[in-house]
Amino acid sequence: MINFKSYNILTYIILLSIGCTFITCSKDGEGQKLPKREWTIAWSDEFNDNLVASPDVSKWSFNIGVGPNNDGWGNQELQYYTDRLDVVSTDGKGNLRIVAKKENLNNREFISGRIMTKGKFSQKYGKIEARIKTPSGPGIWPAFWLLGNNIDTVQWPNCGEIDIMEQKGNQPNTVFGSLHGPGYSGGNSKSGTYSLMNDRFDNDFHIYAVEWYEDRIDYFVDGYLYNRINKTDVSGKWVFDQPFFIILNVAVGGNFVGFPNVNTAFPQTMQVDYVRVYK
Repeated sequence: MINFKSYNILTYIILLSIGCTFITCSKDGEGQKLPKREWTIAWSDEFNDNLVASPDVSKWSFNIGVGPNNDGWGNQELQYYTDRLDVVSTDGKGNLRIVAKKENLNNREFISGRIMTKGKFSQKYGKIEARIKTPSGPGIWPAFWLLGNNIDTVQWPNCGEIDIMEQKGNQPNTVFGSLHGPGYSGGNSKSGTYSLMNDRFDNDFHIYAVEWYEDRIDYFVDGYLYNRINKTDVSGKWVFDQPFFIILNVAVGGNFVGFPNVNTAFPQTMQVDYVRVYK
């Protein structure tokens, strides 16, 4: 966040005059002088179907229900995840859509979608990005994230989790980028935020990305590096040395975001223009 005490009045006026929209644009410009990186595409989904269709089954599968322990996926989420076409599909216009609705299904009063590349694609290290227009509203929780391939054998958080983009629907100008692992999970995760000063993330598409290296993970919004988590920054074991798979979802309610209220409009839709993975 800008510390206005470190700027003179002239600097402040200049920042306002150029329409600076991100709170993190301050004196850390040196951190943006990154070395040149040469990336080659390893996997992608552009969602360019010219009709409404389920996601490509060669790339994606669905999580269904309320979690293996019937506990809202460990977060007290309220929705029932379904693979219905009106909930998760391409829109025929070049986007994937995940729609959260207020609708009763299997004793839950909300439905939504969660898709993943588990068993179909995973990668260790590289750049992972997606161009997304997020939903908003109290209790709405859109996310673009990664889990370690070994989750079924070592369980969470020992498998590791990389949250590329999470948003609290009642804070539509802020994105969270976090790491979870053994000794630093849940409320003790390693996390950073990036906030828009004069805009909201639900107004347009933005590119959310991480660059994942052996000794660190860098977080970006629209090409701006706002968070770096080094291997030496975590208090527990660094478990980000194995392949991870991709997840896209919109949760309703949960420990991280709170719960919907009378001001939460439904349906809520997350649109994904593409997901791309580079080596």
